[in-house]
Amino acid sequence: MTLPADVIEREALELDRVWSDRQGFWGWLTTTDHKSIGKRYVATAFLMFVAGGIEAALMRAQLARPGNTLIGPDRYNQLFTTHGTTMMFLFAVPIMTAMGLYFVPLMVGARTVAFPRLNAFGYWTYFVGVVFLYVSLFANTAPDVGWFAYPPLSGPEYSPGHRVDVWAQVVTFTEIAALVAAVNIIVTTFKMRAPGMSLNRIPLFVWAQLVVAFMIVFAMPAVATGSTLMLAADRAITMHWFNPAEGGDVLLWQHVFWFFGHPEVYIIFLPAMGFITPIIETFTGRPVFGYTALVLSNITTAFFAFGLWVHHMFATPIPEVGQSLFTAASMVIAIPTGVQIFCWIATLWGSKPRLTVPLLFVLGFLFTFVNGGITGVMLASVAFDKQAHDTFFVVAHLHYVLLGGGVMPLFGALYFWFPKVTGRRLNETLGKWHFWLFLIGVNLTFFPMHILGLNGMPRRVYTYLAETGWGTLNLVATIGAVTIATSVIIFLIDVVMSLRGGELAGDNPWNSSGLEWATASPPPSFTFLHTPFVTGRHPLWDVKDGLPVVTGLSTRERQVLVTTTVDALPDYRHSMPSASIWPVYLALCMGVVFIGSIFSPYFVLGGLGISLLGLLGWGWSGVGERQEERVALPDGAVKVL
Repeated sequence: MTLPADVIEREALELDRVWSDRQGFWGWLTTTDHKSIGKRYVATAFLMFVAGGIEAALMRAQLARPGNTLIGPDRYNQLFTTHGTTMMFLFAVPIMTAMGLYFVPLMVGARTVAFPRLNAFGYWTYFVGVVFLYVSLFANTAPDVGWFAYPPLSGPEYSPGHRVDVWAQVVTFTEIAALVAAVNIIVTTFKMRAPGMSLNRIPLFVWAQLVVAFMIVFAMPAVATGSTLMLAADRAITMHWFNPAEGGDVLLWQHVFWFFGHPEVYIIFLPAMGFITPIIETFTGRPVFGYTALVLSNITTAFFAFGLWVHHMFATPIPEVGQSLFTAASMVIAIPTGVQIFCWIATLWGSKPRLTVPLLFVLGFLFTFVNGGITGVMLASVAFDKQAHDTFFVVAHLHYVLLGGGVMPLFGALYFWFPKVTGRRLNETLGKWHFWLFLIGVNLTFFPMHILGLNGMPRRVYTYLAETGWGTLNLVATIGAVTIATSVIIFLIDVVMSLRGGELAGDNPWNSSGLEWATASPPPSFTFLHTPFVTGRHPLWDVKDGLPVVTGLSTRERQVLVTTTVDALPDYRHSMPSASIWPVYLALCMGVVFIGSIFSPYFVLGGLGISLLGLLGWGWSGVGERQEERVALPDGAVKVL
């Protein structure tokens, strides 16, 4: 049965009226639309990528020749700490979860995320952390003890003032935002999938986001607790967690931090793996080889990621038996990643791929990430790690993995889904310039750092003597950094030009198979006119004569369909809350609590007091909005749109 055109048009107008936000600044401020929040996350996080890149460029300029005096040691310490904090906490994790917050509902056939207001609160909390760190940098009070803030250097004895306190509270803001995003992704994936999308039909992008969400739930509380209740408390009220004279232990911080810090690498890396599969499927025109193997590889990687943290501590006095166990685990985790790479190569093998910009970035990822992974296996060996520890070899490995394994797939994803979000294509010619310059720049910048590290150059030095012989390779690395910066500038120019007058893309320009392409590009406020009905892993390829949909949801309120966890059978209709100012208000209250705690405990009490008003307003404004009604699929509920 096909729905009449006049019925479709009338329902679309009614739904747009219900789901659209108010016009003007107030509507922008109070929106809870997951698409708007996702775009803000991506834009803010990419701005942080640019900021972190500028900081890196300044450091490379300082190191371009020996004995340089462009930047003094104090400002250099602030720059490399802010650079690391920005890239790890304010760019990499937020942009990966933001892609999930935007696309997971589209890919599972939902109109929104499970908790829209909580989603908005997460973004504004993250935004407060961003503003706080960069105000501190321009006020000359940015953190200066490295992005992992080891005591005793970060303790009150060696770091007086509030620079370390800034770092601790910025971390707290970002972890709250990450936990909020994780909860939304988990519940949306398990309870809001389209009917028919059983667990074995979930897109691999969604599987990656789901696995990472669980990793966030288990990993982030460690660093949030460590930064706020341990490090900040040590500094503010002398708790002595890390003071050996009072029974504390400085290595406790390293255990707490790296229990989060190493899973964080995979929290960044696994979503990138989720980007790769739909890109390869689309441009080879075939389903990916080894769906089950790819899912199990994601889960296995997440499991082993929590058993590797001590390989960051091989230079500390830990038992040799423990070192050998963590060496073994650090090498074993390469196996599931290798399985994924072989599945992608098997999909590409024998196909006739379209070498578009998204696929070029995937191919660049395969080359660059494998190189970075090999040096990771080298560093897993205790004997080698002790020689290379705290040298530029480690810096090179980290950046090969993060830029090759995270940023390259991210750029591919941005080119791939840009038409979905904006309705316009990015320019292919500029995109290819961007790709080749970025690929060359990454290798030109970081490959020489391996040699510098093996030649003994320690990281975190702001200058060096000409007699060391490190000048030439540092100059090459700086030229590479300029190349990377040029490539990113080309990308930004491409984005601006495409937004202003780029080629119109159509609803599904790549002929892709996912549900996100089953709605208009860009998606309307209500995302899906009717909830799709899924019959396979590739909905738009499995059905040629029109996508089946489920009807019956109200067009007079923000109503969604909730399904069962395993088989995605219709369970009940649920009414979602409307837009609200309270998420913004509560995020500002959190700012008062955590930023104010640096200066006085009274800010904590005051901030919590005004937060109660926000909680009451949040709860009161939701009264009467949340309604549930048990449903089943009656005869005739499934139609063809």
